[in-house]
Amino acid sequence: MNNTAVSTNLSTSSLSTPSLAKARALALPSRDAMLARAPTVQAFWDDNRELFTSAWQEWQQTEQSTLPVLTDDLFDNKLRAAVNQAWQTPVTESEVKNLWQEVAPGVYQTQFFNPERLAELRDYFTQVADAGIPLRPPYGIALNRFGAMLDERSEGYLAAPSFQAFYQELMNSYMRPIARMLFPDITGYDTQTFGFSIQYQAGVDTSLRLHTDASAATLNINMNLPGEEFTGSEVDFYDRQTGAIKRLSFAPGTALIHRGSVAHAAQPIKSGQRSNLVFWLYGDRMQIPRNIMPAEALSAEERWTMPKTAKDSFAPF
Repeated sequence: MNNTAVSTNLSTSSLSTPSLAKARALALPSRDAMLARAPTVQAFWDDNRELFTSAWQEWQQTEQSTLPVLTDDLFDNKLRAAVNQAWQTPVTESEVKNLWQEVAPGVYQTQFFNPERLAELRDYFTQVADAGIPLRPPYGIALNRFGAMLDERSEGYLAAPSFQAFYQELMNSYMRPIARMLFPDITGYDTQTFGFSIQYQAGVDTSLRLHTDASAATLNINMNLPGEEFTGSEVDFYDRQTGAIKRLSFAPGTALIHRGSVAHAAQPIKSGQRSNLVFWLYGDRMQIPRNIMPAEALSAEERWTMPKTAKDSFAPF
């Protein structure tokens, strides 16, 4: 009888403990364990997935008064106006395309975020970092210890509802139709989304070797503030046809978009830090185009539509 009473009391106490407090009490798996891809690391994220999702909801509620509001005002004014017009009248999509400059073969650049509003987005991520809720760092070909997973298909992702709404708008309203417009052959391989943040610092995570992405299209956006300088950390793009390498640098709020098959590398950062958001599109069950093939001609109206395919759970890492 006494044992039953104790068990009931413990259960009631457990249920009354807020998810946020429980999540904050958990220790993130060690870097060594993550580098070794230890089974205990995967178990940590799997076992606590619902807890972390609930904790981020509670965190947003408790921090509502101080959190920046993530709206489309964060996007560059010209880009936002052109994209909104294209959704209303798709035949005007050339106004969006004209904002993108080809800076290397198959690589396009534009001002994506409004530099004057970047501080709000950075402040949001600073509060996320201070939330005390475990976030899984991205670990593809290298572990970026100050980065975070952003898509709900990833365990340990940033599940705050306000961020997820902003993320979905960015992917669905901006990245997908723009990628279809610039790279027609990726259409049909763009139904699924993936995202993560990265940060390069001298003496910490400094570079990334030459690689291709497991995506149909990749969007890489710099989040450094105006005046937040860094040296090094250029991105090299390799032209497989000529063997030439084009070295590019990021300005605050600028974005590069390219097919995932374009080989690229991040040069070592020498001073300061570089913070970026990286977004991928690929098809169902992680399908990507294997070669650049002539694409079926799509109308502007077809490009500026949402895919009808349900979101699956396949993730590259």
